Amino acid sequence: MDFKNKIKTVHEVKELTDGKSVILCHGTFDLVHAGHIRHLLYSKSKADVLVVSLTCDAHISKGNTRPYVPQDLRAMNLAVLGMTDYVIVDTNPTPLENISILQPSFFSKGYEYDIQPHSKSKTAKTKEEKDLVESYGGQMIFTPGDVVYSSSQILTVAPPNLGLEKLLTVMHGDGLSFDDLRSILRSLQGIKAHVIGDTIVDSYTYTTMIGGMSKTPTISVRHDRREDYVGGAAVVAKHMKAAGAEVNFSTVLGNDSYASFVEHDLVKAGVRIKSFTDGRITTNKNVIIANDYRLLKLDRVENRTIAEDAFTKLKKRISDVQTDVVIFSDFRHGIFNSSTIPELTAAIPDNVFKAADSQVASRWGNILDFVGFDLITPNEKEARFATGDQDSVIRPLAAKLYEEAECATLILKCGEAGTLTTRSDDSTDFRGVFALDSFCHGQAVDPVGAGDALLAYASLTLKSGAGSVAASILGGIAAGIECGFDGNIPVTSDKVMERLDELEKIANYE
Repeated sequence: MDFKNKIKTVHEVKELTDGKSVILCHGTFDLVHAGHIRHLLYSKSKADVLVVSLTCDAHISKGNTRPYVPQDLRAMNLAVLGMTDYVIVDTNPTPLENISILQPSFFSKGYEYDIQPHSKSKTAKTKEEKDLVESYGGQMIFTPGDVVYSSSQILTVAPPNLGLEKLLTVMHGDGLSFDDLRSILRSLQGIKAHVIGDTIVDSYTYTTMIGGMSKTPTISVRHDRREDYVGGAAVVAKHMKAAGAEVNFSTVLGNDSYASFVEHDLVKAGVRIKSFTDGRITTNKNVIIANDYRLLKLDRVENRTIAEDAFTKLKKRISDVQTDVVIFSDFRHGIFNSSTIPELTAAIPDNVFKAADSQVASRWGNILDFVGFDLITPNEKEARFATGDQDSVIRPLAAKLYEEAECATLILKCGEAGTLTTRSDDSTDFRGVFALDSFCHGQAVDPVGAGDALLAYASLTLKSGAGSVAASILGGIAAGIECGFDGNIPVTSDKVMERLDELEKIANYE
């Protein structure tokens, strides 16, 4: 595809345009719309060469999940246009450095950036650019404003579905094909995993609405049925087993019928479970559902710290179990807290892949308790809680947490918006941070357990030797599949393989 050859570095463009009349346009170009086309056509008419520079993802703060379109795809969208000669992904927060290097004859901006009619902040930035351009004899021009469009307004009203395009672009950037992903998925077979964490029995009590009481504000429902599922850290273990791993699971249970239910369920799934008792009850969370609406959740839980004897046995088991991967799945129901985590982490054998997830729901875990791990997978709320940051948009928030956590890979779960992955990489490589849309089909049936599926598949993928792009894709697909289940149903590798086949067919227009 010849248009890809238009995407250059600023120094390459400088060399290629030496002695020619150049006009430079700069912007975000999150969605290329009619206003952009008119702006670029007008600009092209003023010079021999039209160079378009776009702000890289890291320096965009227009909205929480912006940019909607990642920078490499935005660059391709501009390069494919006939009037565009060269495209530059600007790694700086402003175009000033590129202007200094290129010294274009003209620097072109839209009518809405004209110095007179817009805000003080825009005026200051525009004046700085204008002064720089004129300092070497160039000219600042503003394109006509007869038609003004806004990417932000378009995205707010009707965001396009670019999930597949984003996926293919990220895959291309890492040199991955669908066959590669299938091969990686098969390579997860036989990896040894040890999951440690709080077990929860998740119950769904289905009812039918009868009405309200006449004398008190009491809702009356008819009990239809109840379904129990093994959840919490235990379902992470089941996901890993379903992916093909050999799984050990260590937890704390009560001396009750729920414990028997958990142990029977995990043994049936092929997970080797070792549970410790310390006088507590087994955690049970019962959701009351009436006509598909969740009315109430009843929790049967003890949150006190694990007893010393059980804690000592748990540490010994962590150090004794031969494994490739250790997962700390923290729901803050007794095993993990600020005093126990350092000792449990120290018990992990050397050269073992370490991953952690800390839930901020009814309890307040802190993902920053797991410093130096190979993978962490918080959601936005958990990231904001850990960093004490309520104000930053997603990308700076992820960068801050990544730095403080000192982890190799951070997959930030963004709900319906998908995931944002930050990984160890050359800082000049824009794929060090990348976003993927959610892989959930349509409306999620029950998204609560999706993060557990992502943690399981992403951890195994990274341990297999595949990179964080493959881990984010396979983990994201597993999470999307889990969203389609009501209750904690482990996602099998066959299901993930089927979804890969579907995506490839769509990508090939089959």
